[in-house]
Amino acid sequence: MEPVLDSGVSAWMLVSASLVLLMTPGLALFYGGMVRGKSVLNMMMMSFSAIAVVGVIYVLWGWSMSYGPSVGGIFGNPFDQFGLGGNFDPVSFVDEEAGTYFPTLVDVGFQATFAIITVALISGAIADRVKFSTWIVFSALWVTVAYFPMSHMVWGGGLLSDEGPFVFGDAAPIDFAGGTVVHINAGVAALVLALIVGKRKGFGKEPMRPHNLPFVMMGAALLWFGWFGFNAGSAYTSGDDAGLAWVNTTTATCAAILGWLLVERIRDGAPTSLGAASGIVAGLVAITPAAGDVTPLGSIAVGAVAGVLSAFAVSLKFKFGFDDSLDVVGIHLVAGLWGTVSLGFLADSTGLFYGGGVAQLGVQAVIALVAIAFSAVVTVIIGYLLKTTMGWRVTEQEEIDGIDLAVHGETAYEGVGSTISEVR
Repeated sequence: MEPVLDSGVSAWMLVSASLVLLMTPGLALFYGGMVRGKSVLNMMMMSFSAIAVVGVIYVLWGWSMSYGPSVGGIFGNPFDQFGLGGNFDPVSFVDEEAGTYFPTLVDVGFQATFAIITVALISGAIADRVKFSTWIVFSALWVTVAYFPMSHMVWGGGLLSDEGPFVFGDAAPIDFAGGTVVHINAGVAALVLALIVGKRKGFGKEPMRPHNLPFVMMGAALLWFGWFGFNAGSAYTSGDDAGLAWVNTTTATCAAILGWLLVERIRDGAPTSLGAASGIVAGLVAITPAAGDVTPLGSIAVGAVAGVLSAFAVSLKFKFGFDDSLDVVGIHLVAGLWGTVSLGFLADSTGLFYGGGVAQLGVQAVIALVAIAFSAVVTVIIGYLLKTTMGWRVTEQEEIDGIDLAVHGETAYEGVGSTISEVR
């Protein structure tokens, strides 16, 4: 039978890929507004450079390492479909019996956008103080030896997939759109780098408030909009599964905002715009692995708990003394862990609260722990390698003056950065 192009699926996936790509510029606004005015351009450039670096690498060996023939269940053979050649299959069947397909190149584009934003997320933990050149090299190394293998293990038929060893009866690993691959992976890497790079000058001693909260709010709005491509797009068709993922994504995010603002109101006396924006991201992160496998009622629980947990977690950096500048650990790692483990309770067919017993909970805990360990080990190696070769930190004076002027030769605002040294 001659394959028939399913133009509806192709269009759905192209739109979804475009939405996910929009998330990284949205993240640039979100992060850019959270830093001080003297470093906003550098912060945004870290996101845009992730697009540039990963966008090239994904075509060269990223797709093949993610979805090529498995090497020990850990990564795909990078040479099998290098440069989208070799054994690259241009046809991805939607329904093999009906012979309908969509172009594999569309899926390449969709998956590349996930890799891009995962790398960009990490940058928030090391804001204001790292060399741009070292960040570029880190992006290339980390996406290759951390993200692509994790993607293969979870989505490419590897160790953490439903074809791997962690399947017990009806309980198989669930990660609908990237709880382990994206958020736990990036959150652990962020924590490791924050510890390796060290604290910003003045951390804990002087105020480091967001310089532009409207930027933060707009960035959160773009992230939310793009996240529909992230979650609903992961259904791969515009049918029932996509509809469920869309509704769950919205509902969980709304619940997370309320949970975060409630914590702020009780603890701090006032609900803030930064809290609302952070609650948006926490809810989106938590529902990502669960978007297609919980009911809308379950999504309320996923989101509300994520908002509360992350609202408390972001203050842990002060208690334990690590400088996670923009709360990547408190939001992405914590909410990503909760979203992944929540499926053990709330998965609508195998979760504990739906009569499925504890097997799903055990499976979800195991894949989360494996993801944490893998990402931590890989990032420690890369982080210390770059620290001893290129170095991570800009000079103390460059950090004081602002990285925008020192590294990029420009400032976001007239008079910011260019005269700081003179004033001091």
